[in-house]
Amino acid sequence: MASITIRNLDAHTKARLRVRAAHRQRSMEEEARHILRTALAESDAAPRDLGAAIGARFRPLGGVDLLLPAREPMREPPAARKVARK
Repeated sequence: MASITIRNLDAHTKARLRVRAAHRQRSMEEEARHILRTALAESDAAPRDLGAAIGARFRPLGGVDLLLPAREPMREPPAARKVARK
């Protein structure tokens, strides 16, 4: 079993961890382990593409139907210019 040391933890964060651990009847060390396990388990979820993530976030707010203009035909690409070489 590995161990880590967390340096420069501000007093406010430490106090919040202490209170959170007390509410859950755990030691601060066990609460920190639980937080780390939970946070790392969430990152193992299947990655989604950006469009799906945005859709999921705003779906509860309802949708918007947009009228998109018809697309115009593609233009011809510009002709290549010849450059005189010296």
